[in-house]
Amino acid sequence: MTGAAGSAATRTGGSIVRDGNSTPPGGLAGDQGAEAPAAPTVPGPGDAAGEPGSVHVILSPDRTTIVLSGEVDADLGPDLAQATTDAEQAGVPIEIDAHHVTFMDSSGVAFLARLARRTPHRVRLLHVPPTVQFLLEVTRIGELLDVVEDDHRA
Repeated sequence: MTGAAGSAATRTGGSIVRDGNSTPPGGLAGDQGAEAPAAPTVPGPGDAAGEPGSVHVILSPDRTTIVLSGEVDADLGPDLAQATTDAEQAGVPIEIDAHHVTFMDSSGVAFLARLARRTPHRVRLLHVPPTVQFLLEVTRIGELLDVVEDDHRA
């Protein structure tokens, strides 16, 4: 549901869940009938929604390239599973381009470990951002992969 002022409310079962801009029916307690203008809000650094993640598989005769971007998290689980299947079926060396990854949780780490364990070739991880590099070191998954600082292929 959307109210007249553009605020959102969602009906779940027998209750209504409202966002912070919604006004309950009948107004707020102590309201004199006049609505005060809403104070402008500026999201802080931790408030901004992250970039949605994506997985792209590029198949070529000599390698499979998996391009990860945005937030690699549980929301990408089905896409990561499909990418694993596609890469395994191709049967060629796998490269993962992580250049545009902004966040990675255990789902992404598990994906990397799964690929490293299930394929006959060592998986190459390209363009690793610092946040992913940290996870590779802490989890020691980096030992299962070839982490390439700069890709100098022609």
